[in-house]
Amino acid sequence: MKWITAIIKPFKLDEVREALAEAGVQGMTVTEVKGFGRQHGHTELYRGAEYVVDFLPKLKIEIAVSNEQAERAIEAISSTARTGKVGDGKIMVFDLEQVIRIRTQEVDADAL
Repeated sequence: MKWITAIIKPFKLDEVREALAEAGVQGMTVTEVKGFGRQHGHTELYRGAEYVVDFLPKLKIEIAVSNEQAERAIEAISSTARTGKVGDGKIMVFDLEQVIRIRTQEVDADAL
């Protein structure tokens, strides 16, 4: 099993959600986050004053998938979240040791 965490631009959420659903992913957690990567933020002008926006708004998507679904899920995220511009985000994949569904006590693949 794999735990996939993706940091994406907020306006791409609906497209990514639909692509993941088509890839067979049944659930996800989405969190509003702020951060920066290589772009280190940017400067903006407000009422004539220039200020630096260090942390940019992003969304963090977290999904748990079987090993068989992992490549399809990664492809779904990367192809739909890509704009070709700086700040498109990252996808991180971790091995998932155990999953337990609290309500039924199902474990691992049955709990996904």
